[in-house]
Amino acid sequence: MAAAVSREAFGSRAGFILAAAGSAVGLGNMWRFSYQASEGGGAAFVLLYVMMTLLLGIPLMLAEFGLGRRGQLAPIGALRRLAGPAWARIGYVFVAVGFLILAYYSVIAGWTVRYAIESILYGFPGDAGAHFGKVASGPAAVAYHLGFMAVTVAIVMAGIKSGIERVSLVLMPALFFIVVGLAAWAFTLTGADAGYVVYLKPDLDALMSPSVWRAAAAQAFFSLSLGMGAMLTFASYLSPDQDLPESATLVAFTDFGVAFVSGLVVFPVIFSLGLQGAVGESTVGALFIALPGAFDAMGIIGHVVGLFFFIALAVGAITSAIALLEVVTASVIDELKISRHKAALGTATLIALLGILPAMNLDLLSLMDKIAGELLLVAGVLLISILAGWVLPREMVDELAQGASPFWRRQAPRVIAVLRWFVPPVVAVILFFSLKETIAAIRAFGG
Repeated sequence: MAAAVSREAFGSRAGFILAAAGSAVGLGNMWRFSYQASEGGGAAFVLLYVMMTLLLGIPLMLAEFGLGRRGQLAPIGALRRLAGPAWARIGYVFVAVGFLILAYYSVIAGWTVRYAIESILYGFPGDAGAHFGKVASGPAAVAYHLGFMAVTVAIVMAGIKSGIERVSLVLMPALFFIVVGLAAWAFTLTGADAGYVVYLKPDLDALMSPSVWRAAAAQAFFSLSLGMGAMLTFASYLSPDQDLPESATLVAFTDFGVAFVSGLVVFPVIFSLGLQGAVGESTVGALFIALPGAFDAMGIIGHVVGLFFFIALAVGAITSAIALLEVVTASVIDELKISRHKAALGTATLIALLGILPAMNLDLLSLMDKIAGELLLVAGVLLISILAGWVLPREMVDELAQGASPFWRRQAPRVIAVLRWFVPPVVAVILFFSLKETIAAIRAFGG
C-alpha cells in the first residue's frame, strides 16, 4: 500500500460553505421538493419543512460539523477516534448510505443530462410521459449513468481544493442565478397565480397528517445531506477557526432558498398549462413528465427555458454527487491508506456497477430511495444526535464554541441540549413511520 498522504484542507471559508451548500443543494431540492409539496398540502409542507430545518436540520448539521472537525477524519475513523471502536460501526453505516444513494442518484442525474442534451438537439417531446417511459431505464439510462459517474469521479480525484472546492465556487453561483432567473420568468406566465396559490396557501388538514410531518423531516434530512456523513467528511477538512454555527446557518438557508425558489418555477409552469395532475403521479412526475410537456407546449421560448432548467438540475446533481462520493473515497483513504486516485476510482467503479441495477429497473430505483434515502438516512440522523447529545456533549460544546462569535458561543450548550432532549424522540417517531413505509415498499416490490 502507498504511504499515507497529509490531510487536505479547503482553501477558503467561501469554498467550504459553497461545497457544503453544493452537497445540500441538489436534485432533492428540485426533484423531491416539488413532489412532496404537491402531495403534502402545498405551503403546509413548506412550513413543516422550514420548521424541521430550523429545529432539527441546523442542530444536526452542527453535530456533523463538530464531529468532523474534531475527528479530522471521514466518518469511520472520526467516530472511532472520538467515541471508540463500537461507534466506528456507525461510520460504516454512513459510508453504506452514501454508497447506495449515489448508485441510484447518478441514474436520475443521468436523466437530467440526457434531457438537457436532447433539448438542444431535438427539443422536448410532445408526449413527455411516453418519452420518459422509454428513457428512464434500459441501456441508454445505463450509459448516461456511467457518464455522469465518470465526471463525478474526475472531480473527486482532483482533490478537495483543486477539485471539489474549485467546482463548487463556479457551479453554485451559476445554479443560483439560473434558478432565480427562471423564477422571474415563471412569474410572467398567464395562469401562474393558480400555482402560487397551491404552493403558498397552506392546506391546514395536511398539517395534521403524520405522513406529511414524516415526509417534511425526511426531505429536510435528504436535502441537507444529513445522516450520510457528507457534512462530517467536509468538516474534517476545516481549520479550527472556522465559525461552524454561522456556516451551518448559511448552508441550511441556501439549501432552503434554492428549494423554495425552485417551487416558484415548477408550480407556476405546471399550473399555467393545466398539467398539475402529472406532478402527483410519481416522485419524478414534476421534473420529467409535467415540465418537459410544459416546455414543449411553450414553443421556442419553452425550449430555451427548459434547457436552462435541466442545466440547473445537472449542476445541482453533480455538486451533491461529488459530496456523496467523497464520503466513500475519504473513508477508504483513511482506512486503507491508499492514494486519492486509487480510492476514488475504485469506489466509483463499484458504485457505478451497482447503479446499473436501478438504471435497468425503475421500481428498484424507487425502493432503493425508500431504503437508503429515507429509512437509513433517518437512522443515521438519530445516531448522530445520540452521539453528540449523550456520548460527547462536553466535547461538542467546546467544538461548536471554537471559532464562533460570542452569540453562538453562548448558544452552544443550548444546541447540545436540543440534540440531547428534543431531536432523538422526534427522529425516533419519524424512524418508526419510515420503517413501516419501507417494509410496505419492500413487500410491494417483492409481490
